[in-house]
Amino acid sequence: MPVSDQAFVTLATNDVYCQGALVLGQSLRNQRATRKLVVLITPQVSSLLRVILSKVFDEVIEVNLIDSADYIHLAFLKRPELGVTLTKLHCWTLTHYSKCVFLDADTLVLSNIDELFDRTEFSAAPDPGWPDCFNSGVFVFQPSLETHGLLLQHATDHGSFDGADQGLLNSFFSSWSTADIHKHLPFIYNLSSNTAYTYSPAFKRFGSSVKVVHFLGPSKPWNYKYNPQTGSVLEEGSGLANQHQTSFLNLWWKIYQHSVLPLYSSFRDEEERASPGHSADIGEPCTKPAVGSSQPWPAEGPSEQTVVTDDTPPSPKGCHSEDQLADKAEGGPPVETLEPSQEPPVDVTGDPSPQDALEVDLAMSVFEISIEEKVKELSPEEERRKWEEGRIDYMGKDAFARIQEKLDRFLQ
Repeated sequence: MPVSDQAFVTLATNDVYCQGALVLGQSLRNQRATRKLVVLITPQVSSLLRVILSKVFDEVIEVNLIDSADYIHLAFLKRPELGVTLTKLHCWTLTHYSKCVFLDADTLVLSNIDELFDRTEFSAAPDPGWPDCFNSGVFVFQPSLETHGLLLQHATDHGSFDGADQGLLNSFFSSWSTADIHKHLPFIYNLSSNTAYTYSPAFKRFGSSVKVVHFLGPSKPWNYKYNPQTGSVLEEGSGLANQHQTSFLNLWWKIYQHSVLPLYSSFRDEEERASPGHSADIGEPCTKPAVGSSQPWPAEGPSEQTVVTDDTPPSPKGCHSEDQLADKAEGGPPVETLEPSQEPPVDVTGDPSPQDALEVDLAMSVFEISIEEKVKELSPEEERRKWEEGRIDYMGKDAFARIQEKLDRFLQ
């Protein structure tokens, strides 16, 4: 039976991570989740992606960006983009839900996980890098404005030992490792795809029971090459660790190809039917788009009939801004640095059919949207020193305006 006062929650801070959120949301629907699906987004998410998200999620809620600005710790991790993950703290403002399960946008649900709602705050699985710490990619929490305020105060007073949400949450919920074993989620609820197989006998024994896969690290599923003709990621040049990780990546791309890409074309087709001969402007999220402007659309994709899903995505629901839920906290600079990539995700040889060519275009679009053009060549040492000193190029290549230009261009 559906439970209306509980929810699965994820976060997408830009259009790139929206692709992961869409696959995650669809995987939850495929597994017949009985709770609401909620996605938190920042102002950097485009109107197009807001509408597409509303086709998979019950609520699309805008929150302001929180950046730790802890460039020294993040530079130590070589992951400067993780600062914005502190925006995750806004999930505690969802007080119209009694209990929630948070999942990072780079996770994939393989079977029904509704039983997680039997757990209490704060339940999470151990991190493979330091098992006395939990991994913050999957956790059970209870929304509370009081807890939200305490977390923000803790961030102000103590910061985060890794510059990101995981260090802060482990510091705040510091008794997790010793207080209550029932708050330790089994590893099958947060299996890291790139590190779990160092203990291969355990994977052989428990791998078939895995329920949530987490694509940890800087390389995400949308960064890999993918061949829609063979239905598999290409191992050459993609840095794949093992065949198990490859199978999980193939599952991610299968959902993306069959259930997410058609949402773009089906929405465009709806607008064309509503106003033949005109391009549609998406307008405000979750409202009927205005007609007659030049809103760009993604490349043509598989027809709506190719959607493979166990559950029809819901109709667009209401979107909310954060000020309807809680007072806004002070946010950081509205900019994210997208990691540059060098290769497209698709490497198809020969002459593909027209349909294959269309699928290739769409598969490439999700990859190319994350490519950052180099305005000024810097050595790796100069790049590292710039981030360590907090000297972000807000007016140059790190400026959101430049990133938005590329997003708009790749969506055309």
